[in-house]
Amino acid sequence: MGKKKPRRRRSFTPEFKAEIVELCRRGDRSVGQIAKDFDLTETAVRLWVSQAEVDAGERDGLTSSEREELAALRRENRRLREDVDILNQHCCSHQLNLRRLSSRRRPGDGAPVHRGGETRWSQRQARM
Repeated sequence: MGKKKPRRRRSFTPEFKAEIVELCRRGDRSVGQIAKDFDLTETAVRLWVSQAEVDAGERDGLTSSEREELAALRRENRRLREDVDILNQHCCSHQLNLRRLSSRRRPGDGAPVHRGGETRWSQRQARM
């Protein structure tokens, strides 16, 4: 009993898929027979047929263009979430540094206000 090797994933052009769907719609042969004739999986052919029905408005579901848009939005959302995570990590480390600096100040000492230059704060610190 030898195990079947998994089939390498193949990609097909939209024109080829449309041709297969058209053959299935004619009804001359069954979906299984068409799949065998073209060395395809029956599941893939059935998915192509159902997606063509959705695109034609014969069935409810997401059209091909809506699926593409959804995939693009999900990619963008994932990228933006990664950006937010990076910014949050940077802000958290920056806040830790500020806490360390603030613990070194004496009680009653005002926190420095940044107004375009660091010289006033450093001069004030030098006077003390």
